Order: sequence, then structure tokens, then C-alpha cells
Amino acid sequence: MAGTGGELFDDLPIPEARPAPPLKAAAARVRHPNRYQIELRPSDLESLLSEDLPARLVWGYVERQDLWPLYAGIKAVDGACGRSAIAPEILLALWLYATLEGVGSARALARLCEAHDAYRWLCGGVQVNHHTLPDFRVGQGAFLDRLLTANVASLLATGAVTMKRVAQDGMRVRAHAGAASFRRKERLQQFHMQARHQVEALKREVRDDPAATERRQQAARERAAREREERIAKALAQLPKVEKIKQAQGKPVTSARVSTTDAEACVMKMPDGGFRPAYNMQLATDTASQVIVGVDVVTRGSDLGQLAPMVEQLDERYERRPQEMLVDGGFAKHDDIERLAPTTTVYAPPPKPRDATRDPHAALPDDSETIAAWRERMGTEAAKAIYKKRAATAECVNALARNRGLQRFNVCGLDKVKSVLLWYALAHNLMRMLKLAPGLLGVPTMT
Repeated sequence: MAGTGGELFDDLPIPEARPAPPLKAAAARVRHPNRYQIELRPSDLESLLSEDLPARLVWGYVERQDLWPLYAGIKAVDGACGRSAIAPEILLALWLYATLEGVGSARALARLCEAHDAYRWLCGGVQVNHHTLPDFRVGQGAFLDRLLTANVASLLATGAVTMKRVAQDGMRVRAHAGAASFRRKERLQQFHMQARHQVEALKREVRDDPAATERRQQAARERAAREREERIAKALAQLPKVEKIKQAQGKPVTSARVSTTDAEACVMKMPDGGFRPAYNMQLATDTASQVIVGVDVVTRGSDLGQLAPMVEQLDERYERRPQEMLVDGGFAKHDDIERLAPTTTVYAPPPKPRDATRDPHAALPDDSETIAAWRERMGTEAAKAIYKKRAATAECVNALARNRGLQRFNVCGLDKVKSVLLWYALAHNLMRMLKLAPGLLGVPTMT
């Protein structure tokens, strides 16, 4: 036997591989999509929404509010001609729910009202458009401010909020205006004159043009030019205020610039170190409940001098002042600390001294008794433990607002910006009410 193992068959020819026989073609039965088939599905909006969705919670909250001020402004009344207005409950619920979901665009909200079951349920078959939604969002600032006061007052009555200790913090939010829209005085005056001449020329064209269609187009162009003239005039009116700030900072008055898009926006230093047009949001939060109790918007990047106005706002809203205010070092203005000393104890870290060998908690020769006591107090372990609650409260509230879309405003003007901020405060407090006092929302208390 020649060889062993595999060598035994080495001389045998290897057969060539044959391809597999082709399968017999068969008519496969599949179901193709038919998107033109008409379907009739009996359903109602109530069945589309589960019981535990936040949209129902928002609607329950809205139903328990006093909306008489909103109804008083509706011009469509029984017995008079005109189209019926959209119920204020719908618009209020839509914007509250949209704020919770991080939707800040009126056009996006209008699309959701047609495509999303939760928004469709809130509308209840009533059609809304992207013109009505933004007008309601920024046009009800006074009502939203009163609603914030009423909600917090109800929580104070139940004991869920005590306002014993309140944390305040500033948050700079990018304005709608672009950096290139800021102009100096000479340029603003030139733009204002050009805009005025354009408005007058367009008015003459509207009067002289006999064609109705062209008149409408000319009227639209005239309206746009008139609005531009009004914005530039507002920027010129804002310029002396900016010049005064520059003068106080020791800078030349000629360096003052104002935006032609949003005259009240101010260039501020942002958290990333850059400088951009922004507004400074001031939020005061009860540390025990994390409920927002005070809201304000300022056009200065510094928080210095904003402590006393916030305490006075809380006193005006609820007829009580917090026993303790927790703020960062940027708020530590001596005048505010002395002004609040009889009623409110301020917890704010003293500024770091230039001399590294000096104790920042030691009184200075020119300090008053109140300021000396504040410095000494902030050096104690008890004060440091209390001050730690500021970051756990204020920073948390700011982060939640950022996560809900408070990154950049899409409106111009201080009043409109404050209205948008009030929506965020109301939406935040709504979720806090669910945990602290669910009975106020009609939700049974969990045992």
C-alpha cells in the first residue's frame, strides 16, 4: 500500500463542481401598499389620548384658572356679527404644553395642532393658525404675571411654599437681534432719515396707483418700511440710556451702539466667554419647594443691584418678604444689603480681596455695622451650609429652563421677552404643583 491517510486517493481525479439547478419560478403572493384606499375609522379625540399624558394635566390646570380677564378682551359677543374667537383656554393650554415640550415656534406649534394627537386633543377640533398663536403668547404679559402671583399664593396658603429662604440667580439668554444690527448714533440718524423718505414715497405711490392689486402690494411695502422706521426711532430713543452706561463705565460716549432690530437688547458677556446681544433673566426660587416666586428681565449684563428690586417685587406680590436671600457674589451690593437688613438676611460671598493675605470675612475700616456683620456671617460654617442650597435650587431651575428651549428668544422687545419668560415660569411651577399640591390640579393625592 503506497502511502497512508490522505495519500491513498491522491492519484484519483477530482470531479468538477456542478451549479445547483435553477429553482422553478413561482408567482409569489405579497401584499403591496395601497395608499389611495379610503378608510373610515370611527374614533374620537378623547380615545386617542391616554389618561396619564401631561396634556390632560395641563388642561385640568387651565380649567381651574380665572380666565375672566382674557374673556373681557374678546370683541365677538352674542348678538353681534363677526367670527367667533378661539377660547382662551385652548391657547393657554397649547402654549403651556408646548413650553413643557420645548416647542417655542408658533409655526411648529400650528403644525403639531394638525399632526400630533396631544395637541389635537387640546384643540378639540378648533382650528388655530400661526398668526393667532404668537399674538397670544406675547400679548398677555399682564395676565400671565397675575397668574403667576395667584398660583404661588395658593401654594403659600397650603403651606407647600413658605418663602422662608429664596435663591435668586441671573441667566443671560441670547436675544433675537444679530450682532451686525448694532449701529452708532450717526448711522442710526442716517438710517432713520432714509426710512422716513421711503415711507413718504410709498404713501404717494399708494395714492397715485389706480390698480387695486398693486395698491395692496404697495401698502404691504409701506407697512414694512413704516415698521423699520419705528424700530430705528426706538433705537435712537434708547441711545441716551446706553450712552449714560458707557459714561459710567469710563468709556467714550461715541462707542455706544444700539440694535436696529431690537433696541432694548444689550451686548452681554455670555457663559462661554463671548459677547452677544442678550437679556438678563432674573428668577427667584423658593429653596424648599423649587417653585419660582419672582420673575424679572433686565437689559444689563451685571446682576449688581438686582437683589433689592426682587425682594420688593416679592413683597408687592405676596405681601411678605423672604427671611433669607441666597445670591452669588455678583449681587453683593452694599446698598442692597443694608436696605434689606431689617427684614431679610442676605447670604452672598464677599468679593475676593486683591491682597491674598487679607481675610475676606474681616471687616474693613469703612464698613458699616451691617456690612461688617455680613462679612463675618459669611465666614461661619452655618452660613456656608445655607449658601450651598443656592446652587442646588437656582442652577437646577435654570437648567430645566434651558432644557425646555430657553436658549434664544425669537421675539423682540423687553415686554415680549418677559412674557416668554413668564410662560417658562408657569410651566415650571405647574410641574412643581403636581408634586407639592396635586389637589390644586384636580389630581388625587398619592398615599
